[in-house]
Amino acid sequence: MLLDRTIDVSTTPVAGANLPLETRMAIQDFLFHEARLLDESRYDEWMDLWAEDGRYWVPRKHDQENPFDHVSLFWEDALLREIRVRRLAHERNWSQQPPTRSSRLVGNVTVEGTDKAGHLIVRSSLRMTDWRLEQRHFAATVFHKLAATDDGSWKIVLKRVNLVNCDGQFGILEVYF
Repeated sequence: MLLDRTIDVSTTPVAGANLPLETRMAIQDFLFHEARLLDESRYDEWMDLWAEDGRYWVPRKHDQENPFDHVSLFWEDALLREIRVRRLAHERNWSQQPPTRSSRLVGNVTVEGTDKAGHLIVRSSLRMTDWRLEQRHFAATVFHKLAATDDGSWKIVLKRVNLVNCDGQFGILEVYF
């Protein structure tokens, strides 16, 4: 449920994470792969990166503590992500004629530590350019909470995108950051 206040949206680690270089590189590759899937509009594959109860959050103000006490640009669970992905892919979606094209640059990837549940908190910088009738540029600090899977990969438990201009005015925001 979107209004479940027990969801830990904090991105402040409660413990450190001393990971081998190989694991840090795998986490970086995971983030790069996620960006590529979004750039190539491979939304079904992108949806597979998420934990069942994963949340996508884009706060509307700087240092916003949670998505419950203040409006957010996006606060989505699996159902809302699915609805948006289906709308983006639908051939009759007038707001995607022509479709949005984008390019993401992910960098400065650091593992910050772990949360109370043991999920890794990963911080990165994002620069994104999109085009649909006009070109727009976005910059953000992104936090991923990642849960390790049995097969050695990762699932996204929380993706928080802190846009530099989160309190600005926007046209239609349809694609994911």
